Amino acid sequence: MFEMIKEWRDQRILDNSEFTVADWQQAAGRIPILDRLTDDEMNELFELATLFLADKSITGAQGFEVTDKVRQSIALQACLPILYLGLEWYKGWSSIIIYSGSYKSEAKSVDEYGIVHEGQQHRSGEAWQRGPVILSWKDAKHSGERDGHNVVIHEFVHKLDMLNGRANGFPPMQPDMDPERWTKIMSRDFEDFQTHRKSGLDRYGATNPAEFLAVLSEVFFETPKKLVDAYPDIYDIMVKFFRQTPL
Repeated sequence: MFEMIKEWRDQRILDNSEFTVADWQQAAGRIPILDRLTDDEMNELFELATLFLADKSITGAQGFEVTDKVRQSIALQACLPILYLGLEWYKGWSSIIIYSGSYKSEAKSVDEYGIVHEGQQHRSGEAWQRGPVILSWKDAKHSGERDGHNVVIHEFVHKLDMLNGRANGFPPMQPDMDPERWTKIMSRDFEDFQTHRKSGLDRYGATNPAEFLAVLSEVFFETPKKLVDAYPDIYDIMVKFFRQTPL
């Protein structure tokens, strides 16, 4: 019964969408990484993005105006990682906050001597456990250009990672995946990345396992050949996790 009600609700949202298929096609045309999708996949992405916008609120911070262009761009890229997973993978939170540019955020770190340092950092995005996703539009509007950097995908992959607790590079596995293999591959290659530079992979990924997963997910969707060249086993397990083959 619950599933029938959900399907009825979703269909009503789709039937009453403020955006037509032509509107979504125009928005998708501004995001080059979506070019690889088939017509069926693109239509599925449009429906998922429509349901996403009905489920999440997108608000501007410090006077930033959230236009339809902004909403559609964020929705399409946020839904790309869950194209074959479903909107339930973004459950438990409801808000997206957009700044016009980078913003200051309180930061705390512990140095090698155990001393805690507090201060402010300029950020282009962050994801809070059970809280909002925060993005800089200055950075987000250039996401999807096949340059290996995508702040939208980065932060929304953190949300996937947080589904089973704090972000640690170990999101919930698909039923046909081996958690031990994921852990072995990600741990081994994270250790390698901390000491070896890889072409096309942002060094920010060496910060911790959660950032390693988020950075490599950007590369997986933006420039997958770079990921195959650097860490083919990670590409393979990401194919199984996201159920997509972007190469």
